[in-house]
Amino acid sequence: MGLTSIQGVVKGPTGKKVRVNLLVDSGAKYTLLSEKHWMTIKLKPSRTMTFILTDGTPIIRSVSECFISLPQGEGHTPVILGEGDDEPLLGAVTLEELGLTLNPFNRTLQPMRAMLA
Repeated sequence: MGLTSIQGVVKGPTGKKVRVNLLVDSGAKYTLLSEKHWMTIKLKPSRTMTFILTDGTPIIRSVSECFISLPQGEGHTPVILGEGDDEPLLGAVTLEELGLTLNPFNRTLQPMRAMLA
C-alpha cells in the first residue's frame, strides 16, 4: 500500500544521476524507475521477470541495478525498468537493503531493528 513519497537520487553505471520522487510502497517487492529516469541514467536490462499486479494481471518487465541515495541511507539495489506510464516506487527489497522500515502511523522511514540470528 502506498502511503507516502520520498525524494531520492539514482545513479547509473556511467555516473549520471537523476532526482526522483518515489512512492513508498511497502506492498511492492522491488523498486521501480520510470522509463524517463532509467533511460536518463543509462541503465541496461540484465534480465526479465514476471510481476503480478494487485488485480492479478501479470506483466513482464526488465530488471537492472542502480545506486540509490535517500536521506536515510544509500546503496545498490535491483530496480524494475518501468515502461509507458509506470510510476516510480520504492519497494521492500530496497528498504531492507538500506536497513529501513516504513512506519505506517506517521508515514516516515525509520531504521529497522535488525536481528542477528
